[in-house]
Amino acid sequence: MDVIAAIATGTAPTAIGIVRVSGDGCLSLCDAVFRANSGRPLAGLTPRTMVLGDMLDAQGRVIDHGLAVTFPGPHSYTGEDSAEFHCHGSPVVLRELLSALFAAGARQAGPGEFTKRAFLNGRLDLTEAEAVVDLIDAETSAAARNAAAQLSGSLRRDFQAVTDALLDIATRFYAVVDYPDEDIPDIHPEEVSASLTAAHDTLARLLATCRRGDVLRRGVATAIVGRPNAGKSSLLNALAGYERAIVTDIPGTTRDTVEESVVCGGVRLRLIDTAGIHETEDAVEKLGVERSRQALASADLALAVVDGSAPLTEADGEILRLAAQCPRWILVLNKQDLNGGRGAIYRPDPALPKPAAAVEVSALRGDVFSLERAVEKLFPAGSAPDGSILTNVRQQEAARRAAEAVERAREALDAGFTPDAVLTDVEEALDALGALTGRTAKEEIVSGIFSRFCVGK
Repeated sequence: MDVIAAIATGTAPTAIGIVRVSGDGCLSLCDAVFRANSGRPLAGLTPRTMVLGDMLDAQGRVIDHGLAVTFPGPHSYTGEDSAEFHCHGSPVVLRELLSALFAAGARQAGPGEFTKRAFLNGRLDLTEAEAVVDLIDAETSAAARNAAAQLSGSLRRDFQAVTDALLDIATRFYAVVDYPDEDIPDIHPEEVSASLTAAHDTLARLLATCRRGDVLRRGVATAIVGRPNAGKSSLLNALAGYERAIVTDIPGTTRDTVEESVVCGGVRLRLIDTAGIHETEDAVEKLGVERSRQALASADLALAVVDGSAPLTEADGEILRLAAQCPRWILVLNKQDLNGGRGAIYRPDPALPKPAAAVEVSALRGDVFSLERAVEKLFPAGSAPDGSILTNVRQQEAARRAAEAVERAREALDAGFTPDAVLTDVEEALDALGALTGRTAKEEIVSGIFSRFCVGK
C-alpha cells in the first residue's frame, strides 16, 4: 500500500503534537524529514524506541527538535511499516512536517485510514475497529471501559466461539450431504441440538445488552418537566456544572427547550429543559409548552420537578401524570433549602405508575447527590462493563439475524428435516456473523464504519 500521513493530535496548539506515517517504504521516505542525532537512518533504529533528532521541512531546514519512533510491520498498529514523530504541538510545525512528508511522496490519510489498514491487514476485526471510535467518543468511564474491553477482543471472542460451533456443525452436515456413500460417523441430533442451543443462548445474552449499549453510546434522552419556577433550569445548571440556562424568579423564563449533555451518576443524560407546563394565553408560551409535551413524549426518562418547599398542588399532580407516561420517571422535590424542605409531602397516586424514585434536592445550591444515585441505580450501565455489550445498530442487527437463523436451524433439526435444510439456516447464521466481524462484510459497510473516524486514527 502507498504511504499515508496525518496529524494525529488535531490542529489546536498543544504541548506535544504527533504526526503518523504508515505504508510500504515509509521508513526510508521518512529519512527526508527526520535526522537522528546518532546519524542512523530510521530503518536502522531500534524498533519501538524513541530517538532524538531534528524535524526538517520540505527544503531540509530544521523546524523543530523532537522524537521519532518506528514500528516495523507486521508488528505495528496497521500491520505495515509505520512511524510517528513527536514534536512541539505548534500547528505551524505540524503542518510544515506534514507538507515535507507529502513532498517526499506520502499522501494525506483519509478518516480512519490507519485503523482501516489494521482491519484489512488482519490486525483488528470490525468489532475491535468500532471499539476504537467508541473509545474516542466515550463520554463516561463506563463507556470507555466497555470500548477498551472490546478493543482487546472480548466481543470478538464471544462471536468466534459461536462461529466455531456453527462451522463444526456445517462441516459434519456437509460430509453427510456430499459423501452419502462414505463411512462417515453418524450425526447425533441431540448433540447438534445442544450445540445450537448453546450458540443461540450466547447470541441471546449479547442481544439482551442492547439497551445498556444504547445508554453507553447515545445516553438517555431526559426531559426535565414541571410548573413554571419549579427550578427546572436550576436543576439543569446544577447537573451541567455551569449556567447553561437563564434562571430568574420570574415564572416562564424558559419559553423553549434547552438541551445539554451531562454525566449524572456515571450515566450520560441528554437533558432537555422544557418550558413550564401550564395553561397560558401567551402565544409564545403556548408554543413552548407544546414543545415541552413533544420532548416528554420522545424521552426515555422524565425528571418531574416540583417545588419541595410548598405543598403539592393539583397542577403538580398534572405534571406527575404527564411524567408517568414516560418509560421511566423520577420525582424531584426541589428547593429543599427553603422551609427546611418540609413543604411537599408526596403520596403515591394509585392511579399512576410509581416513580422509579422520589428524591430531595436543592438545585440552587448544587445539592443533587440523591438524584445522581437514583439515576445510577435506574441505569446500571455505570457498573463495570466487560466489553460484551452491543453498542451500535449494525452489531445488533447482525447478531439478531444470526440468532434467528440458529433458532430456525434448531427447529428444523428437531422436526426431523434433512441435513441440507438445517445447513441452509446454519450458513445464514455464519454469514451474519461474518458480516459482524468483517469476514464477509460488504465494502460499503466497511467504508461506512471508517468514515466515522477522525483523520489520523
